Parts: sequence; structure tokens; C-alpha cells
Amino acid sequence: MGKHLVFVGGGHAHLTSLKLLSNFRKLGHQVTVISSSPYHYYSGMGPGMLSGIYQPREVRFHVKKLAEERGAAFIKGTAVKIDPREHFIFLDTGEKVPYDVVSFNIGSEVPVESLAKTPAGNLFPVKPVINLLTARRSILEAIRNNRMLRFVVVGGGPAGVEISANLLGLLRENRGRGEITLIGGKRLLADAPEKARRLVRESLTCRGVTIIEGSRVKAVEKGQVTLSDGKRFDMDLAFLAIGIQPSSLFRDSGIPTGADGGMLVNARLQSVAHPDIFGGGDCISLEGHSLAKVGVYAVRENPVLYHNLLAALEGGKMDVFAPQKKFLLIFNMGNGKGIFWKGNWVWEGRLAFLLKNYIDRKFMRTFQVSGELDEQSEGFAQ
Repeated sequence: MGKHLVFVGGGHAHLTSLKLLSNFRKLGHQVTVISSSPYHYYSGMGPGMLSGIYQPREVRFHVKKLAEERGAAFIKGTAVKIDPREHFIFLDTGEKVPYDVVSFNIGSEVPVESLAKTPAGNLFPVKPVINLLTARRSILEAIRNNRMLRFVVVGGGPAGVEISANLLGLLRENRGRGEITLIGGKRLLADAPEKARRLVRESLTCRGVTIIEGSRVKAVEKGQVTLSDGKRFDMDLAFLAIGIQPSSLFRDSGIPTGADGGMLVNARLQSVAHPDIFGGGDCISLEGHSLAKVGVYAVRENPVLYHNLLAALEGGKMDVFAPQKKFLLIFNMGNGKGIFWKGNWVWEGRLAFLLKNYIDRKFMRTFQVSGELDEQSEGFAQ
């Protein structure tokens, strides 16, 4: 007799399973996909969407279409609680979804409330990625009204770097006027080799970005950013690229979590307490490891999750996920160039961006459904 397999979230770690949903269906299993949106936007190309290098339809997966074309049910909603004993997922819509096996790939979120007591329309967390499209529309409208804009980017990690760089690209391509301040925390790209830090700094500062290190943001309120040392900056728009964290869903549901709040999973990407619950991407904590919140791990988890979900339904030996120690990062610097970083190998140039563009587009083609690129991107002004 078939079982009920539920996917919560359409993120990077679920893509192989979603593409191969028909294999679950052929074995007689019922499949349901739950997502807060019909689309999932690829974070690796998000900054490029902000600057206009990519259109929205080029950087998103049509999760709803991907599921329904393969015989799965799609429910638009957000999981707010899990009952692991009775095997139910409760949604913000009031629905209660039963499961035999469930997998979570719900990403992470920016803790806006830690900086802004009264979130406003000029604050844009970098997650979810759709926020970057909303920001682009606001900026283009301001440019059309000939407004001078003061931007503050909060966060000195890869996301903060790419947002700053692609804001420059957006202003340049649309003849906009603006000042960009990047608050880099204690140290810009603290985990990167010195050469990578130097190349990023030179690329940004030579194009007019002000980089502040040695101080953290204390608050973002009423058109001002206040630093921990008491300094204040006026701003029109702020991008929050600080310490993303997993949803509190698992902790609130009594499911064991790691130090960062992600669902604690073993090497089989299986909850350490509930063997019928799986997960991948930013929302999990891998037992015995402290992994950076980068998409490369979610992408590598794809085939392991697919195999192990089949094994959980049908029986059989499960695969083990072994995270690589070194991974590739290429920063899109918003000017047709990239900065390549893998281990101690660092270099800059147009070839680096072309390599990133090739890798990203190849990944998108692998999982985008037929007709995706023919759909219009409503509201994407050039």
C-alpha cells in the first residue's frame, strides 16, 4: 500500500526529488508539495536580478508546475507547527496535512526584528530572494523621479558584497544617483583569504562604495542606521544581509535542533529523533559539523535526499552526505567581472563572472520546467 510523502519547501535541496516525483508516484505513493509561493528563486543569481543582469524568470523554479506536471498535489502555505508523534503538519492557512515521510527545505531568514523594532518598507532582508525584486522596483521608481538615494548594506559576508556590487550596476545601467555604505561588521569577509578581501575592497571602493569595519549595526530605524559605537548614518534604503538563521519551526515543535536552531539531522539527512523526518539546506544542522549557510551544500544534498526518501518509503540502505571541506565561491561584482575563491586560490576578471554565469545557468536549466523562460516577468522594468 502506498504511503504519503510530503515536501515542505521547494528549495535547492529538494530539486532532484521534485524533478523525479513521477518515480515516487509510479511506486504507488501519494506526494504533496507545500510551499509559500509557486516559485522558488535561486539565491546564487539574486544579486544579478537586482542589477538587471537576469530577469526574474531566469532565476526561479516553477515549483507548483514542477509538482503538478508529475502527479503531485501542490498546497500554497507555510508550515507553522509539526506534530511528529501524530504525523501532522499544520499550516498558516489552517490546514492540517498528514504524512508518512516528510522532508523540509524551507531555507533561512534574516532576523529583522533584532535590528528594526518597526520594520518599514525601505528595509529589504536578502532572504527571501524575492525581496531583491521588490527593492529593484522601488529603486527604479526613485531613479525615474530623479531622486538621490542613500543606501546602507548591513553585513560583510558574501551576500553583502554582492548586493553592494550589484547596486552599483543597477545605478550605472539606469543612470541613477546614489551613495552606498557597506557596514562590514568586525571585518569584511572575515573567513576569506587576504587576497580575496583586498580584491573585493578595491573593486567596491574604486567605484565609490564606503566600507566600514570594526563596528556592528545596533539598530535600523526611522531612516537612520545606528552603529554599536554610536555613529549614525542617514539612509533611504537598507539591505539586511546579516546572520541568516533557520526558522523556529523545529524548536517550537519540540524537534531536536542544533546550536543555530536548524533541525538536527544525521549523515542520512534524517532527524536524530524522528526517522521519518528529513531535511536539507539552510534549515538543518548536520550532526558533528558546523556548515556555512551556502547553497553549495544544499545542491550536493540533492541526490542523497532523493535516494534516502525512496529508501524510507520502500526500504533499503540509505546514502550518507559527506560535506566537502572546500567549496567554490565566485562573487558577481556587478560590472561584468567576478572574484573567484576556492581555498587559497583567488583571482579576479571577466572570465570568473563568465564561469559563474555558466555554472548558474546550467544549474537552472537542469531543474526549470518546460515553458518557464517563456513566461513574462511582471513588473521587471529595465
